[in-house]
Amino acid sequence: MMRIFFTFFTLLTCVSGVTVVNQNPSELTVNKGNKVTINCNLGSVKSYAGLYKQISGGVPPDVLSFYPDWSDGPKYGSGFSAPKFTSTSSSKSDYSLIINNVDVRDSAVYYCYTWDSSVREGVFGQGTKLIVTDSGVSPPVVKIFPPSIEDVSSSKVTLVCLINDMSVGFADVSWFVNGNSVTDGVFTGSAEQQPNEKFKLSSYLTIERSEWEKDKDLTCKVTAAGKITNTKIKKSQCN
Repeated sequence: MMRIFFTFFTLLTCVSGVTVVNQNPSELTVNKGNKVTINCNLGSVKSYAGLYKQISGGVPPDVLSFYPDWSDGPKYGSGFSAPKFTSTSSSKSDYSLIINNVDVRDSAVYYCYTWDSSVREGVFGQGTKLIVTDSGVSPPVVKIFPPSIEDVSSSKVTLVCLINDMSVGFADVSWFVNGNSVTDGVFTGSAEQQPNEKFKLSSYLTIERSEWEKDKDLTCKVTAAGKITNTKIKKSQCN
């Protein structure tokens, strides 16, 4: 479902004749309790602005929509309300979408959106990644699993970095070989919510079997809610 939703974003923002929604900043890292402002410019469209929140699989929930002429203020999606979420405008094309008293559970990617009536299409901004840090939050639990028995007999092997008990719905995951960052052969999935309401996800590193046989240090680095966890593995440590 999430892949379909991202395709939906791409199609809408690339259709000829459709306005482009600009939003800033692209990324924010703030401490718990602060106020966050996401600025949206609707271009030539003089319409309402809205905000979507994406954290993991499924369709992102609609946080709010707002138009200056609405006398009763913003309209809210299920589970969202003032004064936590609100909006202001300096014109009918420029909006500020505000989140007050942020908590780690507000960490997500937020998308501005509007409706372009000239082409009858919804249009989305580039997204703002919000990371809320909290010194009282525990770091995620990270473990690397070595290649399977079937893997070690093939030309390539895959290691799995399993990340559990994240306080937020996404994390930055990086892989290193002997301390050098690698991106080729890396795939990181989407977060899933655990029964304890925290999140988990998995990241995979596929390398040549000869690299594994050289007993190199392989590191999975995870950053979630401002907490960093590094976990290492090497062939000689595995049974």
